[in-house]
Amino acid sequence: MIGRVIGFIVGWFFRLLAAVIVLSIIWVAAYRFLPPPITFLAARDSIAGKRVQQSWVPLTAMSRSLPRAVIGAEDANFCTHHGIDFEAVKAAAQANFQGRKLRGGSTISQQTAKNAFLWPGRSYVRKGLEVWFTGLIELLWGKPRIMEIYLNIIEMGPGIYGMPAASQHYFGTTVDRLSPKQAARLTAILPQPIKRSVAKPSKSVRRYARRIERRVKVVRDGGIDACLWN
Repeated sequence: MIGRVIGFIVGWFFRLLAAVIVLSIIWVAAYRFLPPPITFLAARDSIAGKRVQQSWVPLTAMSRSLPRAVIGAEDANFCTHHGIDFEAVKAAAQANFQGRKLRGGSTISQQTAKNAFLWPGRSYVRKGLEVWFTGLIELLWGKPRIMEIYLNIIEMGPGIYGMPAASQHYFGTTVDRLSPKQAARLTAILPQPIKRSVAKPSKSVRRYARRIERRVKVVRDGGIDACLWN
């Protein structure tokens, strides 16, 4: 009797696991062609009664300075890793172990997976799902689509989601007209868009923006963003 119960539970567990896997693959495949309707963060703001600003713009209609800025600031190996930058993870772990300022090892792919499919917070379950979804988007989307979705859904301030909305809100211009300096200013508030400000940047944010602006040229001249345009 006990054996039958255990067998029943195990059987249902694997059926549920198979269903989750299949549904997640379908979900990711759908976003290969359709814009994500809303993220958990944007939904949270909407439920709280906040005005949500967001619009969708294809990567090809954005200033190239923008993906170059986020690659230079957030993920220099974006075009060469397969979702997880193990060298960055190792460097972050070493810095944290030595008691230096905490560093993150998340790639743009991981951030996109987290923002598009998962909820805020930290737990082993959510991190495991992040790795799973990161692998799926790398396999099913490719680098240009990952960057496109990242730039369109990233939180950029209270109720502001995506670089197109941020470009209009902070600079009164469309995302295709962003200068390298403006792209760097937007990128400099990541990954803390609520604590940092584009409109009233602190001295440290302004210094960081200048460094990012220099990195835009390095990414461009070094062809570090080549995977986005081939």
